[in-house]
Amino acid sequence: MLTCEICGEEVLLEDDMKTHLLLSHLENDMTCPLCCLSGVSYDELCLHISSAHSETQHREQGAVEVTCTSSSLAETNTDVTEREKPQTSQSCSASDNCDTIDEKTHTADSVRSKPNSTHERGGSSSAHIRLTTQSAKSRPHSVRLSVEDSDGVQSEHNKAKQKRLSSPRKEKLYSCPMCALVCSSCFVLQEHVELHLQEQHSAKGSALEVCSPALTSTSAASLSGDKTFECPVCSVVCHDSFSLQEHVELHLDCEAGSPDSDLELARQLQQEEELRKRQEEAHQEREGFKKLQRQFGLDGSGGYCKQMERTMERAVAKGLMAPVEFHCKRAELMESLASGIDDGRTRTQGVTRALYEYYQAECKDCVHVWLSADTDHYCSSPGDKGWGCGYRNFQMLLSSLQRIEVYSSFLQEKSVPSIPEVQRMIEAAWKEGLDPQGASHFNQRLQGTRAWIGATEIYVLLTSLGIHAHILDFHQPTGPGDTHPQLFERVKQYFCQSSRSGKLPPRVIQTSLPPLYLQHQGHSRSIVGLEQKKTGRLCLLVLDPGSSVSDTKKLLNRDIYTAIRNVRKFPCSLKHKQYQVVTVQGVLSAADKQISILNSKKLSAERIP
Repeated sequence: MLTCEICGEEVLLEDDMKTHLLLSHLENDMTCPLCCLSGVSYDELCLHISSAHSETQHREQGAVEVTCTSSSLAETNTDVTEREKPQTSQSCSASDNCDTIDEKTHTADSVRSKPNSTHERGGSSSAHIRLTTQSAKSRPHSVRLSVEDSDGVQSEHNKAKQKRLSSPRKEKLYSCPMCALVCSSCFVLQEHVELHLQEQHSAKGSALEVCSPALTSTSAASLSGDKTFECPVCSVVCHDSFSLQEHVELHLDCEAGSPDSDLELARQLQQEEELRKRQEEAHQEREGFKKLQRQFGLDGSGGYCKQMERTMERAVAKGLMAPVEFHCKRAELMESLASGIDDGRTRTQGVTRALYEYYQAECKDCVHVWLSADTDHYCSSPGDKGWGCGYRNFQMLLSSLQRIEVYSSFLQEKSVPSIPEVQRMIEAAWKEGLDPQGASHFNQRLQGTRAWIGATEIYVLLTSLGIHAHILDFHQPTGPGDTHPQLFERVKQYFCQSSRSGKLPPRVIQTSLPPLYLQHQGHSRSIVGLEQKKTGRLCLLVLDPGSSVSDTKKLLNRDIYTAIRNVRKFPCSLKHKQYQVVTVQGVLSAADKQISILNSKKLSAERIP
């Protein structure tokens, strides 16, 4: 007779024993019949039984039968069900089980197992297996196994099985760090752990047998202290550089399998580069547009009134202005803005008259001097400093038109408007249909902004007032050294039109013509006269809004000899690439005004040359 070392089953032949082991133990989950150990292989279970559960049985400590929890026993067809037993942990060792049964850790309750039916090959018989806890004087908490057979006869098979299922001796036990196995010998534990490692290495394949996932390999490397190498593609960790090289080559071989991979990578890189360039260009364009908005006063930072208030507040903070003076000037500012009339703080009168007297008495080297009609000088104020030159030049032009009989009778307003009022007048002219492109450029709005205006806006203002204006565009230099000699010739033609009689004109002539509006990049000025030297050289007489009131008033006293230098402009002083000049050529009838409005939809200037 052959006896199974695991369950005690007896068979006659060796082939029957192999079949029994295969069906009952190898193909099913291995569970120790003496303790709660499970989830191990057959070899590990054999090592566990031989080391943790010896053949010697301590009868004075009681006997406990623990049934195997495998799904079924094919040969014996025995189904044994066991109630849950109190355990201190899920994975119990053999020593824990014995200590729990032997010592005073059991309660006084009895644990009974459900009756099951056992079928033998020779016939059918039923047996009831109970786990009872009996109390005695010497051992009050011992557990005994009672087997009641239906025929009242206990077979030799059960006796042999009960002998093998005895409790283990109390020895020093060693726990496996990778599973719940407990061994009594350190050598057996070493062999058991080596089985775990062999199974792990064999599962990874021959090509990557030394490689493992990052977490497992890292923990193993930390235990062994070996240097590891991590794959830059998939983060797999290898134990040596040769394995890492072989592993990376596998990645490269897989990528080389697709012929279009390099082409797709090149396309992707090119698309990313183009996208980056477009983003940089868009960013530069936005920054450039914001810079232009700030430069031309379209950044929404406020207009004339806000700039004036901020300037006065800074003066108060620096101690240059008393709070009482601040409130007084602010009230005057509000009153001026409400009336729409310039307060006259930046105006200087009698400038052209002073120039006429100067040329009459001095400057004998001039053959002819032509002066415009009487014109007041308007300079920039703290409220429009840096952007109000176009508005100030319009005020100079309007102050001259109001003194000329032809235009004064036509103009309804006899006062010079303030800068916010000039902005309102331009917006009203846009609403009439003048220069729709310019209106779109400013988004139909000028009031409350620091927007610059140029020659086209002056043309729109004069046309809306019923005055015939004309724009001359000197779009490129026509002389040596980037000078504009044709500009000087056209200015001379403008002032000479009032003295075309056959008589010899006087040396100094004050005409009844309004000044000319001169525009170039970033600034504008007013031409109030022209002088011609004996050599034929021409010189413009220019009033600049950038000149302060104190500098302009020097023309009215004995300091005119030094102040006249700022008024004279020779060809070498005008070297901008482009200049535009606005001339006044009379008044417009109602019909002519409508024609001018229609023509302004595509505003054009006379280009010279």
